[in-house]
Amino acid sequence: MACVCSFRAFANDLLADDRLPVYQKGESVSGNLLSVGSDTLAGVMSLWVEAFHNYYPNVNAQVQASGSSTAPPALIQGTAQFGPMSRPMRKSEIEAFEQAYGYKPTELRVAIDAIGLFVQKDNPVQGLNFEQIDAIFSATLRCGAVHKIESWSQLGIQSRWARRSIQLFGRNAVSGTYGYFKSHALCGGDFNAQVNEQPGSASVVQSVASSINAIGYSGAGYSVSGVKRIPVARTGNHYIYPTRQNILSGQYPLSRFLYLYVNKNPARSLSPVEQAFIRFIFSNQGQLLVARDGYIPVSAGIARKELAKVGL
Repeated sequence: MACVCSFRAFANDLLADDRLPVYQKGESVSGNLLSVGSDTLAGVMSLWVEAFHNYYPNVNAQVQASGSSTAPPALIQGTAQFGPMSRPMRKSEIEAFEQAYGYKPTELRVAIDAIGLFVQKDNPVQGLNFEQIDAIFSATLRCGAVHKIESWSQLGIQSRWARRSIQLFGRNAVSGTYGYFKSHALCGGDFNAQVNEQPGSASVVQSVASSINAIGYSGAGYSVSGVKRIPVARTGNHYIYPTRQNILSGQYPLSRFLYLYVNKNPARSLSPVEQAFIRFIFSNQGQLLVARDGYIPVSAGIARKELAKVGL
């Protein structure tokens, strides 16, 4: 079985697709850029904004990261131009936007993420399948388990961990990570009331690091000393680590696209500053920042398709 390695190391070794265009500064642009949405994308949004500001010092940009569910209202109310989300918009959110503007929001796939399961670094657990994950984190047991798993001994661990109960950490309900994990790893069931909900992905991992009996789920790009990621299987014990190769190939079962939503009127072009920012995101430099923040860059083919959605 492969070693448990840092996902950030894998991501940083993965260069952006060399077919992506190198970003060239165009005519000077100015104005305001406000992003409201996903905490998962907070790091890379901040990196994009900082790098973009180096090209265009007259652009004022702010990133608010309170969770994916805050993006649609901000776009509808016009208080943000960009709505990063770690999940696709729900039908009700799209309908609310369309009712306000007469057309749908534009969805851009900007990166690929994986949700990781984290335990204390010395925990001997070898991996978990979806049935076991559901038995640990859910109250409804929809993935096939008969009993809840509340102690490490129920996973066959014989060491000193066997006497310990399992402490649970996860994201809060406004997070797209929460919704994705609920839909996929819990087979659409409900969370166990004992899950300690955290406001951000980093705080989940930090909580696990400080609790020897803990397990938590979070964006796999987050890492601190004292924790390790464990591999995941859909069924049985054919565990898959969240490596770059396994995520890109689709073998790792908890991976997903990350999105940026914009208000693009089909009859009008985006503003010059919005166009320039989106071009930067899908450039070689922009996607290198995706890798720097621990995620997987999109391919040049995907980038071309996303740029075409906004007429670029």
